[in-house]
Amino acid sequence: MQKRNLTLTAFLILTICSAAIAEIRLPAIVSSNMVLQRNTTVVLWGWADPNENLTIEASWLSAALTTKADAQGNWKIDAATNDSRDTHTIRIKGKASEVLLENVLLGEVWLCSGQSNMQQPLKGYQGQPTFGGAMAVAKSRNPNLRLFTVNRVGSKVPQEDVEKYTGWQQSSPELALEFSAVAYFFGNELQEILDVPVGMIHTSWGGSSVQAWISKEVMEQYQPVDLETVDINKGTNHIPTALFNAMINPLIPYTIKGALWYQGESNRMEPEKYRELFPAMVKDWRDRWNIGEFPFYFVQIAPFMYDNDNEVFQTAENSAFIREVQLQCVDLIPNSGIAITMDIGDDYCIHPPKKKEVADRLLYNALNQTYGLSVIDGMSPVYDSLYTEEGGIVLTFKHAESGMFAYENPKGFEIAGQDKVFYPAEATIVNRTNVLVKSDRVPEPVAVRYAWRNWVEGTLFDTNLLPASSFRTDDWDDATRFKE
Repeated sequence: MQKRNLTLTAFLILTICSAAIAEIRLPAIVSSNMVLQRNTTVVLWGWADPNENLTIEASWLSAALTTKADAQGNWKIDAATNDSRDTHTIRIKGKASEVLLENVLLGEVWLCSGQSNMQQPLKGYQGQPTFGGAMAVAKSRNPNLRLFTVNRVGSKVPQEDVEKYTGWQQSSPELALEFSAVAYFFGNELQEILDVPVGMIHTSWGGSSVQAWISKEVMEQYQPVDLETVDINKGTNHIPTALFNAMINPLIPYTIKGALWYQGESNRMEPEKYRELFPAMVKDWRDRWNIGEFPFYFVQIAPFMYDNDNEVFQTAENSAFIREVQLQCVDLIPNSGIAITMDIGDDYCIHPPKKKEVADRLLYNALNQTYGLSVIDGMSPVYDSLYTEEGGIVLTFKHAESGMFAYENPKGFEIAGQDKVFYPAEATIVNRTNVLVKSDRVPEPVAVRYAWRNWVEGTLFDTNLLPASSFRTDDWDDATRFKE
């Protein structure tokens, strides 16, 4: 009987000791099949026993790396990467466990976020197609394109790991079908053009406001944030900090090349606030990633017939004001660029189907500014200055080195005199570079507006067919539009 008790005691001691030894654990974003940013220093991190010594063997490195977990079991280590085209392994060894990561590639990694137009998959939404999505899915099998999706979850406090996700996988029809169309089109084209592996991380939530994607520390510079009594499951995508906590923070510090952003519809009624919050969000992310001012390219919201009302003019109900702010953010956010979508909106669908065109315009920015392909035009023409001539106003443009273009005479122009009343105007491209705007009703004009309404089809381009944004040459807050 005594021998049996000793055996049982020994078994219990061994069981307790074994339970006390924690297995090495990694965040979801660090796994087999991942793409690590090439030619830089990446961060690998995770959890182990407190003060445990770890050895990391990466197949592209000639020597192993060593690190030690802190008193809480957190560990982190930097690893230099190169441009190897091989498939790699990473082995992480502790005192009683190890993790083997396989099929790892070194390439270009981009984070993609925003609301429903970024979330929209290649298969489209119910009754709302993604043009070209079916063919893209059919051609999507590509071992050098890897996809990772963070599922939609909110949190009151910053999380150290994502709760729900679709882990790193090689692109395939089954995976691509459900993946963000903008992110897929961008990543697929980038992979083909650069001929290197590409990893796309998608984390977005339809209908979300920019406030939800900002950390509490930064958000509280603009408004109080107290989520103690908030129901995190109701209106999650509009709760300040909730999406940052659950869908961005757990991805940091996974090393990325840059970020893509498609959002703004949910903030269109507060353009002045957006001018503050959006640049603050970008700076917040960059500060936390701590890899410098990484490229940040974003999409201007497309024209849309909000509330079936196209008569609003001088209030925030006119989405031209939020588009104006988004264009201004290019100058407020260092190392950024914008994709203008004036010509590819849909009057009664807030999810325009031409996501390939959106992705291409983001890609032109990246190729030009990030990858040094200066022959690729990434910038839409932007209004620069005006002068009066022949009873009209002549507009000049930046970023239109090869001139301006319209399929017919440009439409959507209005002109005003000192009374600040805008009248419909005729516009003509002159000398293939400038635009002359005039109206018989305004003999002494002083200001012009273009496409200054919710729904409009953009008609003004540069010669690379990048559309001009809606714009105004004035800053009046009391202008009116002439009515018959």
